Amino acid sequence: MEFTHFDGSGNAVMVDIGEKAVTRREASAQGEIGVSEECYQKILEGSMKKGDVLSVARIAGIMGAKKTSEIIPLCHVISLTKVAVDFEMIGERKDRNPKKRYIRAVCTVRCEGKTGVEMEALTGVNTALLTIYDMCKAVDKSMEMTDIFLCRKKGGASGDYERA
Repeated sequence: MEFTHFDGSGNAVMVDIGEKAVTRREASAQGEIGVSEECYQKILEGSMKKGDVLSVARIAGIMGAKKTSEIIPLCHVISLTKVAVDFEMIGERKDRNPKKRYIRAVCTVRCEGKTGVEMEALTGVNTALLTIYDMCKAVDKSMEMTDIFLCRKKGGASGDYERA
């Protein structure tokens, strides 16, 4: 197996994508945050002291996706054509901590480029979840971020991927 992020001397390098074709690429990632019942209700009601939690988390997720190359070493700067962050108020889950109520975040990113946007989607969803934590920590310091993963990707030489 050839490792593309190392040169012949073992030094980390950014992959040269200069010869790759420009194609449409898209990726979606998701994650969840488990919060207390009180915190969940305050988010639903919009009564958290710091403001509208999900609106701020949506903007933060978009900003996170846009800044991915600044925080993940060796990521390329990508001109994104779409970043969307959506939330689903799941509530109680039988398969999880019964004291928690869950919120799912999904980040979808698109570009016309030479490299994929999986890292941007993952960074966007993580940033959205971290922002929920930040805005709610005065009410609930026991929040749990969980099940963060790539849902799907389209485009590029490696083809499409859909999580089973």
